[in-house]
Amino acid sequence: MADKRDYYEVLDVEKSASQSDLKNAFRRLARKYHPDRSTEPDAEDRFKEIQEAYAVLSDDQKRSQYDRFGHDGPQGSPFGGSGGGFNINLDDILGGDFFSSFFGGGSSRRRTRRGSDILLRHSVDLKDVLNGSAQEVVLDLPEPCTSCEGTGAEGGDLQRCSSCSGQGQVRVRQQVGPFISEGIQPCDVCSGRGQVSDRPCVDCDGRGQELQSNTLRFHVPEGAESGTRMRMRGKGEPAPQGSGEPGDLFIELEVETHPWFERSGADLIMSLPLGYADLLLGTSVTLDHLDEKPLVIKVPAHSNSGDTIEVKKRGLPRQRSGGRGDVIVLLKLFMPSKISKGTRKTLDALRDELGPKDTLESILEDAQERRRS
Repeated sequence: MADKRDYYEVLDVEKSASQSDLKNAFRRLARKYHPDRSTEPDAEDRFKEIQEAYAVLSDDQKRSQYDRFGHDGPQGSPFGGSGGGFNINLDDILGGDFFSSFFGGGSSRRRTRRGSDILLRHSVDLKDVLNGSAQEVVLDLPEPCTSCEGTGAEGGDLQRCSSCSGQGQVRVRQQVGPFISEGIQPCDVCSGRGQVSDRPCVDCDGRGQELQSNTLRFHVPEGAESGTRMRMRGKGEPAPQGSGEPGDLFIELEVETHPWFERSGADLIMSLPLGYADLLLGTSVTLDHLDEKPLVIKVPAHSNSGDTIEVKKRGLPRQRSGGRGDVIVLLKLFMPSKISKGTRKTLDALRDELGPKDTLESILEDAQERRRS
């Protein structure tokens, strides 16, 4: 046994470690190296090594023997002549939650199953999210079958499951290496309900639910964005065979695209095409707005295509900080696809007047000089 590591080194504790220290060290390492959980390449060997070290050091007699003789004890093994044979309940050390993920264990109480949640996607426009709005939707939702009261059994009569004696769960023993663990898992026969049906309901084919028309009323919050979800508790699918609580209904909002506004948080961004004369001389543009108050955009003289104008506090509500965002207007030069011969002659006569006074080379040099400075 000369190739074995020191048990204290395996558990990463001092030789003076108390039983509590040993237990904490084992719990930490076992969770890290359990073969069913760990991704370490040597997890199985490390887990066996950790088990062996803890089995020896947690037993006062075996620990004393190990401290005196090491791995080469009088009988060649700290476990005694047979070389094995210890039985420790891992649930006591690691806790029931650790093994519940492997064996379906956990609480001894019967598990009540919950109905599935339902997701409804609902479209709204920007006006709906400006001040918030009341919405109403009519749709078919699953409800407990009226004939069997949601049990799925003809007449609603369910029989006690003989496999689990109506408990809905069974106790199982599992062996992990040299350790024996007892766990609890749902009964396979009744799927954890504790009751079974001899005859399925003919109206719902044993599903325990049927579709019924429902009218849902809800409120869209101010400034809501696409992806905002609202929950209506208990409006989801009924629990299977009426054995628990119904699920929830989630309403996910999708804000529709606006004809000219694009949204950036609480700000509204739009492009405004203008003729050359409007950019040069300035103008004022009035548009219908979401809040039904006209949106007035004042374009100053000598504006350029690509300039932006901010109309303060005419955007959407800010959900966190309060107030409203802005409307940001991007100016663009409108280029007509056709012009008359008379207009062409007029523009040609004004070409020099409307164009830059300097040569193109000097304009480029001035721009480069400005960048340097």
